[in-house]
Amino acid sequence: MRLTLQIILILSSMLLVLLVLLHRGRGGGLSSLFGGGVQSSLSGSSVVEKNLDRLTLFVGAIWLISIVGTGLLIKVGV
Repeated sequence: MRLTLQIILILSSMLLVLLVLLHRGRGGGLSSLFGGGVQSSLSGSSVVEKNLDRLTLFVGAIWLISIVGTGLLIKVGV
């Protein structure tokens, strides 16, 4: 069980990093320092961005559950 949770944690961590990097910068942050703030956003977010947001939240929830599960297994000593 512990090995399974650790594998899920590693896979979800890598996938979460990839998904966060796929998001488009909204301006006002470090991306605007390097010319990312010049582009204007056209009428809100598209369907692809909304699905990417949902997928990122889902993977983030899996990541959080696997961290809590791994922590509980370590605390119990299994």
